[in-house]
Amino acid sequence: EYMGANLQREKMDTQTSLVVFLASVAAVLTGLLLFLERVKDPKASIWFSANTEKAAWEKFSLGYSVFWIACFAAIVGFQWYEQFGSVEYMVVCFGLCIPLFLYPLFVSRKAALSNRFAFKANVWLAVFSHIGNYWYTHYFYNVLEAKYTFPSWRLNNVPFCLYFATFFYFSFYHALSNILIRKVTTTYKPSAVKTLFLSGVIFFMSYVTAFMETLTISGFPYYSFNDRNMALTVGSLFYGIYFLVSFPVFFRLDEETVKFSLFQATFESLGASMLVLCLLDAVRLWLGIPLIIQG
Repeated sequence: EYMGANLQREKMDTQTSLVVFLASVAAVLTGLLLFLERVKDPKASIWFSANTEKAAWEKFSLGYSVFWIACFAAIVGFQWYEQFGSVEYMVVCFGLCIPLFLYPLFVSRKAALSNRFAFKANVWLAVFSHIGNYWYTHYFYNVLEAKYTFPSWRLNNVPFCLYFATFFYFSFYHALSNILIRKVTTTYKPSAVKTLFLSGVIFFMSYVTAFMETLTISGFPYYSFNDRNMALTVGSLFYGIYFLVSFPVFFRLDEETVKFSLFQATFESLGASMLVLCLLDAVRLWLGIPLIIQG
């Protein structure tokens, strides 16, 4: 009973510390706003990209997210997953990717497929999603003692359907982060304070994104943690490392007048993926947890 009370107290302390920390970050960001100078032309402050191809992809990804989120909400809410086997999970996750996979074929038809923003964005996110599942998931297995227990075909001991689910999740996250980063970069004049403010915004977005995904998936009983409280709080910081790197790097893709080649887009994704892997492993080493990968 005494140990249980101590454990509960530790959980409350963790939650309280995290709330205080995030509130402090929000307060600092609010304070920094006082020192930012807006650009003279209010029309220069934009949400969607001046690159019409990129803006169209962002709008499509955000709009399509309403559909797939509704599908997942129904599957979890009505517990349809109880009737799912390996085939059904694969059909759902791969099927929900199809509109995003096909979208580049129907836009900017005058340009070669490899030069279309939507195709390069798909490749960037597919590379990052694949590496995230293939490698990063094992850090969750080891550090947070996460487990997937639903029936599934597996690749490197990770449910294969999740390689596809991650793709449409990340398409939504990165379209949303693009417009928020752009709003900051186009609204305020360049300065050291602006750089600090933007870094704080990206950190805050990264944590909130990770936390909300962990929270919303908590209704699915076949993805479990040894300590769900730690997964929601500290685990979200761990997961947020993905986006701390990927959000600003993905934003660069075709944002300026000089467009990326497919080769550049692919290697930027690979580079971002390697940096995330190094950061995750640095945290693991700091915690003194061995990495065991069972394929």
